[in-house]
Amino acid sequence: MHVEKFLHWEEFPEKVNSKMSFGGASNNSQIDRKLQEELIAEDQKQRFHSQIHAFTDMCWEKCVDKPGSKLDGKTETCLVNCVERFLDTNIFIAKRFAEKFKG
Repeated sequence: MHVEKFLHWEEFPEKVNSKMSFGGASNNSQIDRKLQEELIAEDQKQRFHSQIHAFTDMCWEKCVDKPGSKLDGKTETCLVNCVERFLDTNIFIAKRFAEKFKG
C-alpha cells in the first residue's frame, strides 16, 4: 500500500482501516495501529518533501537569473528572504487553522 494514494488527510485512517484484514486475533489491532502509525509518518515525510520542493522551485524562479558556479550576494539574500517568507506564511496559516478548530 502506497501513502501517495491518500489524497485527503481526513480520509486516511478510514482508508487504512478498510484495507486491513488480518483475521480476528487480538494482536491484529496492535498490528493495525502500528501500520497506521507508520503510514502516517510516511505521509508526513512526503508532505515535508513536497513543501521543500515547492519553495525551492518558487524561490529559484524568483531569485536566480543565471545559474553559475556561485551565488552572488543579491541572489543569496533573495533566496533566504523568499524561504523565510514562505515558512512564515505557512506557520501563520497553520496557527490560524489551529485556532479556528480550537474555538
